[in-house]
Amino acid sequence: MDDTSHNIRLAQTFRTRDAFSTAFDTIPAMLAANVERTPHATYLVGYDAKGTRTAFTYREFADRVSRMANGLVGLGIKPGDRVATFAANHVETVIAYFAAWTLGACVVPVNMTEDDDRKKFILENSNAKVLLALGEYMESAVAFAEEVPFIAHVVQLTSNEAGNAATRWNSGRILNSQFSTLNSQAEALIVYTSGTTGAPKGVVLTQSNLLADAHALAEWNALEPDHRTKCVLPIHHVNGIVVTVITPMYAGASTVLNTRFSPSHFWERIATERVRIVSVVPTLLAFLLENPALREGHDLESLSHIICGAGPLTVELARQFEETLGIRVLHGYGLSETTCYSSMLPLALTTEEHQRWMRDFGFPSIGVAIPGCEMAIHDPEGNALPPSTRGEIVICGPTVMEGYFNRPEANAEAFAHGWFRSGDEGFFEKDEQGREFFFITGRIKELIIRGGVNLSPFEIDEVLNGIGGVKCGLAVGFENRWYGEEVGAYVVLEEGAALDAETIIAAAREHLPFHKSPKAVVFGTEIPVTSTGKYQRNKLKASFAEWKDVQFKS
Repeated sequence: MDDTSHNIRLAQTFRTRDAFSTAFDTIPAMLAANVERTPHATYLVGYDAKGTRTAFTYREFADRVSRMANGLVGLGIKPGDRVATFAANHVETVIAYFAAWTLGACVVPVNMTEDDDRKKFILENSNAKVLLALGEYMESAVAFAEEVPFIAHVVQLTSNEAGNAATRWNSGRILNSQFSTLNSQAEALIVYTSGTTGAPKGVVLTQSNLLADAHALAEWNALEPDHRTKCVLPIHHVNGIVVTVITPMYAGASTVLNTRFSPSHFWERIATERVRIVSVVPTLLAFLLENPALREGHDLESLSHIICGAGPLTVELARQFEETLGIRVLHGYGLSETTCYSSMLPLALTTEEHQRWMRDFGFPSIGVAIPGCEMAIHDPEGNALPPSTRGEIVICGPTVMEGYFNRPEANAEAFAHGWFRSGDEGFFEKDEQGREFFFITGRIKELIIRGGVNLSPFEIDEVLNGIGGVKCGLAVGFENRWYGEEVGAYVVLEEGAALDAETIIAAAREHLPFHKSPKAVVFGTEIPVTSTGKYQRNKLKASFAEWKDVQFKS
C-alpha cells in the first residue's frame, strides 16, 4: 500500500481511536486471557456435514492452535507472511486462523465458489507463502501451487474421504509467544471482494480492526461468558469470522460452527446448544420462513435475537419473520472494508420502537453507529447532509480497513474526503434522544437512472415483495434507448401461485408512480447470489434485453 493512501486512512481512523480502547491488544493475548481465566469452559463446538459434533475447551483449543503455529514456524512462517486457505466451515479452519494470528501472520481466505481465474489471482496478488487446504480441496490446492511459484508449501488440514493421512503438526512444546512483542496493527486478514467484474480488491484488516469490531459487537449485543453464538455463514468472509468466531472469544463465550446453513437443523441446534445469538443474511430469513413448522417442538428460550445484515432486507420480509416466528431481528450494516458491522439497531428498544424503525420509513433501519464508529451521509463533494436527505453512507473509526492491497487508485477514491466511502446510498433520521438511525436505499452503482432521475431499487423491491404470491422480487434497471434505463421486475413466484406479468405490473402501479413502476417482468426460479447471500442484481440485466427499444407509455 502506498504512503499517501495509508496516511489518508490514518487521518480518518484516529478521529475516534484516541477515545476507543479494547480489552486486548492482540488476538493471541485474547486467547491466552481466556485460557487463564476459564481453561475448562467450552469455546468451540463444531458440526460437520454428517452432523458429527466436536467440542474444544479454551485450553484444548489453545493447545491445538499452538501445535499448528509450531508447524507453521517449521515451514518458515514469520510475522507479516501471508497464509492462504482453501477451506470451509470446519474446526481446523478456525484453528488455522488463530495459529497464523498467534505468529503475527496474515490469513488470506479463498472463497472456494470463486472461478479458477479469481482463485489464482488471489493467490498471486496476496503473495501467499503457504496454502492450507481441507482434504476435499487438496488436489486443487496442489494444482494451483504449481502455477503460483511464490507458494512454498501446501499443507493438508484434514484427512480426505479416501483416508489419506493429514499432515501431523509438531506436537512438541506448546508455543510460548511473547504477546507483548506482537504489533496490534499487524495485518490479520486480506479478504478479497466478490465483485462480478474486474479483478477483486484485497481488503487489508489488522488485528486491531478485528478486536475493535469484536469489542463493539460484544457490548452492543450484551454478550456474556455463559452465552453461545451460532455460525451458519461462511468463515471465508468477515461476517462469519468476526461476529460468530472472534466476538464470542472476546466475551469469553462460546460458538457453534456449522458446515453450512441447514433449515432442518437450524432450530434444533439452537435448542440443543442453548444458543443466544445467530448471525444471518436476509436470504436465510426467507428460507426459514418457507417452513416455519420446523421451529415447533424446540425450546428456544435461550435465543435472544437474530442479527441480520450483508444484504437487502425488506420491510415485508422482516415483518413476516418477526410476526410468524416471534423472534426479533436486529438489523445492521457494514462491509468487509469496515471489518464487519458499523451500525445496528439498539437491543434495548421497546417492541413499539423496534417496529417503528423497522417498518415506518419505507426501509428497515440499519440502526445507529456502534461504539467506536462514526457514520454520516455525504454528497459527492464530501459535504455532510441533513436528516431525510439521500447521499452516500460514509464511515470512519478503528474498524475501517488499512486499505486495498496494492491498489493506490482505489484507496484514493475510497478515502477521497477523509472518510471511507461505502458506495451505498442512504439517509438518516433522528429519534427523540438525538440518535441518528440510518437507512440504506441501494448500491449507488445499482441505482436505476431513468431519464436522469435516480430511482432506488430497494424501494421498488418493497412493493414487489408485498404482492401476494411473490416469493421474491427484485427491481432491475435495464438498458432502454428512450430513457437510458427502464425499470424491470425479476420475480420468483411462490409454489402454486399463478400470476402473470400484467398482474405484477398492475399491482406495483397501485403503490408506485409510473416512472418508478416496473414496465417489464421476467419470471425465474432462482436469483443469483454471492457466497454471503447478497443478490447479484446486475447479473439480471441481460434478461430484459428484448425491451431495449420499447417506449413504455403510461
